[in-house]
Amino acid sequence: MEDPIATWEGEGGSAARMAEHGMIGTLNQIAWAVQIKSQVEAEFDRVRKVLEYAATKQSPENVTDIQAIIRILEDKRAEVMENEEAGYFIHDWQDLRDQVSRMIVGDPRYKAIKASQTARFGLLGVRGPNPDSKNPRE
Repeated sequence: MEDPIATWEGEGGSAARMAEHGMIGTLNQIAWAVQIKSQVEAEFDRVRKVLEYAATKQSPENVTDIQAIIRILEDKRAEVMENEEAGYFIHDWQDLRDQVSRMIVGDPRYKAIKASQTARFGLLGVRGPNPDSKNPRE
């Protein structure tokens, strides 16, 4: 008769760390989180491409702002991707929607950029890139 603990562990019930992915969780959680993590990475890439495209259509001052927003994006990417908990990706990133954009917009540095733009151009003149846009503005 097989040991019930061994059966449970074999079914992914034990906590594990997969060196290949550097994640902590059950085997099933890690497998699921690895899929989610790759989607999260792709979403960060998509938002970066939108911002880079927007920079090609902007004035030099706005390009500087967009470059600062890209730095915020990359800081957020590093912060998210370094998390080793499979449960973090499953719980917090399973539904992407506009999560990357919200992270950027919630950052104090982004708010400072927007305040600076408002001061430079007035409220009606601020029209930066939409980091959540699926299609870059033309």
